[in-house]
Amino acid sequence: MENYIPIIAAVTAFVITAVLGFPFIPYLKKLKYGQTILDEGPKWHKSKEGTPTMGGIMIVAGVIIGLIVAVICSFVFSGEFAAEIITAKKSVVFFAGIIFALLCCLIGLMDDYIKVVKKRNLGLTAKQKTVMQLLAALAYLITLALCGVDTTWIPFVGTVSITSGFGLVFWPISLIFIYFMVNAVNLTDGIDGLATTTTLIVCCSFMLICTAEAFHIIGVFAAAAAGACVGFILWNAKPAKVFMGDTGSMFLGGIVVALAFGCERPILLLPIGIVYICEALSVVLQVASFKLTGKRIFKMSPIHHHFEMSGWSEDKICIVFSLVTLLGCVPAVLASYIN
Repeated sequence: MENYIPIIAAVTAFVITAVLGFPFIPYLKKLKYGQTILDEGPKWHKSKEGTPTMGGIMIVAGVIIGLIVAVICSFVFSGEFAAEIITAKKSVVFFAGIIFALLCCLIGLMDDYIKVVKKRNLGLTAKQKTVMQLLAALAYLITLALCGVDTTWIPFVGTVSITSGFGLVFWPISLIFIYFMVNAVNLTDGIDGLATTTTLIVCCSFMLICTAEAFHIIGVFAAAAAGACVGFILWNAKPAKVFMGDTGSMFLGGIVVALAFGCERPILLLPIGIVYICEALSVVLQVASFKLTGKRIFKMSPIHHHFEMSGWSEDKICIVFSLVTLLGCVPAVLASYIN
């Protein structure tokens, strides 16, 4: 029965997220929590204006309830998941990851609330977001250090210490990397279904990695996140009936980070998160090019909008970007199994 715990988590998260859409989306409409489409975006996106946002709350509910059910079932059947959750280090890493994802969600929720309820289109300022995200990331890393996380894994090198010598650079680099990745996932949420489909593949990859490396508790976390993504896709696929908003995209960003650091393989986010990274870098390059030369590299950034402006349909972008994500995930998963 223990082998079914990840499946239980995934199915529960899927059902909760999918079913919650029936009462929650009409409730968002009743509150008039509709998305405002900025003029800077593709003109045809204006037709989406008014679509309920902050639907990321559905994903949060799915993941949390999925994990609660998984914990209960695991204790009933006394399996590996239950054994890990009562192990000090592993349980702290697990719960720290959940709390970090929820903190990211809270920042996104504040941003959405200001934009949707207070009618300030830009939401939180860049400085406010940056400070809060860095503080959340710092608290997460300090927690990992205090609970005994003292190594990280590098392909073709193996496990290396991060508590002395050159290994100490791991911590400041990780702080910037976490900040970058959470915002990269947030930037990927620009067209119907894109963030959920790519993140679904990412979560499934971490499930396989955790299976290979015996990080059972983090694998269940990945399973719950994957199930919630599938449940949300039912409502978010084109034409979207609800948007996740920063509430959901920041939460998913926090989950992606927590999965990578939870299995002590954050370096694998480089190939696994290739789409996220390209999305964020396209914005950085676009801004830098315009400020330095007055010219733009892309028709619009993030890069999914460039392809959209080039005539690609939203469905085609989702499919191609998902395939690129899959291609990035394959070598990462294989490296874990070879290890």
